[in-house]
Amino acid sequence: MNTEQDNRWGILYCPRNGWFQSGKRWEKIETALKAHNIAYDHVQSESMGSVERLVKMLINNGYKTIVIVGGDSALNDAVNCLMQTERSVRNEIALGVIPNGLMNDFAHFWGFHDDDIEEAITWLQKRRIRRIDVGRINYTSSNGEPSHRYFLNCVNIGLVATIMNLRRQTRHYFGSRTLSFFFSFILMIFQRLDYKMRILIDTEKIERRVMTVCIGNAQGYGQTPNAVPYNGLLDVSVVYHPEMMQLFEGIYLFIRGKFLNHKSVHPYRTRELTIEKAKHALVSIDGRLMNAPRVPFTIRVEQEEINFIIPA
Repeated sequence: MNTEQDNRWGILYCPRNGWFQSGKRWEKIETALKAHNIAYDHVQSESMGSVERLVKMLINNGYKTIVIVGGDSALNDAVNCLMQTERSVRNEIALGVIPNGLMNDFAHFWGFHDDDIEEAITWLQKRRIRRIDVGRINYTSSNGEPSHRYFLNCVNIGLVATIMNLRRQTRHYFGSRTLSFFFSFILMIFQRLDYKMRILIDTEKIERRVMTVCIGNAQGYGQTPNAVPYNGLLDVSVVYHPEMMQLFEGIYLFIRGKFLNHKSVHPYRTRELTIEKAKHALVSIDGRLMNAPRVPFTIRVEQEEINFIIPA
């Protein structure tokens, strides 16, 4: 029997860092929620580190629908919090999103739009649920402790992890996705362009200089465009170091959504892979830089772990 609490949403609002209109954004969301007669309670994150604590609070208070008003990093924190709970508890909770981050790639994969709050709330209210996969990276932390982290979108190793970090930083200043991408590309010219890596994918060993690797549970910011978070597999794009003109061609194909057509891109599909060497390469997870995980580390997929509300 459903109680009033079962139907009540727990909403976590994550303001865009440095976004001067964040208060007006919430006012629009609140107006749309009231127009749809949604019963809800909301909390607001004070910092990046507070998301997991607040999601845990919503879980402990019995909310069956938890909506993240935020981006990929906030969703990542929410998923990691959910994955710490007992499966029986997690199976009763549906996770939803209203895009509000610097990067909203996972929401875009499903068709949620940053500028259409009304549409997102309509879809969330219909509560169409799909069981989705999560990726998991098992690694040793800098202090030598066995650790792991879950992801929805992707893990990046190498140059693109650097670009994603630059893009996050530049978007704080420029706001525009296009401008932040452009200035990240300019700054990229001054970065290291390749890294000595050794990667095991199934029975294949790759040992050579590699520019970047993307392991995608979903589209991976355009680098794993065929990945879907419901087939029990990870898509992997390994990009060898191209010549400078090939690099420009690769960026063009990336923008056109034809990244896999570039001859320096080598795609794979697997359940698990191991990074045995990635000297000096940065690692990011769902767009956020990780604290240098020690090699070797293993990345795998865990199937149908999260109830996610998708467009109806």
